[in-house]
Amino acid sequence: MKRWILGLTGGVGCGKSTVLSLLQQEYGAEIIEADKVAHELMGPGTDCSRAIAQAFGADILTADGAADRRKLGPLVFADREKLLRLNGIVHPAVKREIRRRIAESSSSLIVIEAALLLEEHYEEICDEIWYVYADRETRIRRLAKSRGYSRARSLSVMDSQLTEEEFRAGCQAVLDNSGTPEQTRAALAKLMRERDRRQ
Repeated sequence: MKRWILGLTGGVGCGKSTVLSLLQQEYGAEIIEADKVAHELMGPGTDCSRAIAQAFGADILTADGAADRRKLGPLVFADREKLLRLNGIVHPAVKREIRRRIAESSSSLIVIEAALLLEEHYEEICDEIWYVYADRETRIRRLAKSRGYSRARSLSVMDSQLTEEEFRAGCQAVLDNSGTPEQTRAALAKLMRERDRRQ
């Protein structure tokens, strides 16, 4: 079987990490999480950190030369222009690093997870992109439990992301993760069988 690259996306609280665990444990997938890659690329002395310091000032770095995400967050989320400037530094670097990891991988199934797969045009890299869906109330409950978010904060973050219609329009399949772990496992198994038939 040839190598297959799956993109996994969805809004905050939809449970992408649950699906990633299933893909890794039950299908042997190599997982690449864009946010973790970004975190590494913003580490001490990296090209990204230096570019961020040039754009936002040297005091945006920690003592060891890493980009200070705690300082960056409030700065960029309050100013759309600054957010776009930061994204313009980080996102292309993340995409280059993901391409490099794919080129060096020997895995037949690679899964790339990112909230911004569609916005950042990862269809250039992925064979398919799947949308992990969960209904709004389920997501709000999960975010309250896992991150301590208030209802208002959860809704604010959700409203800053793509709509359900936009996610569905940009993806080749939808995985409903609103129910029990067993239901999610069954839904994933069905999608993987359908994928195997297409191969």
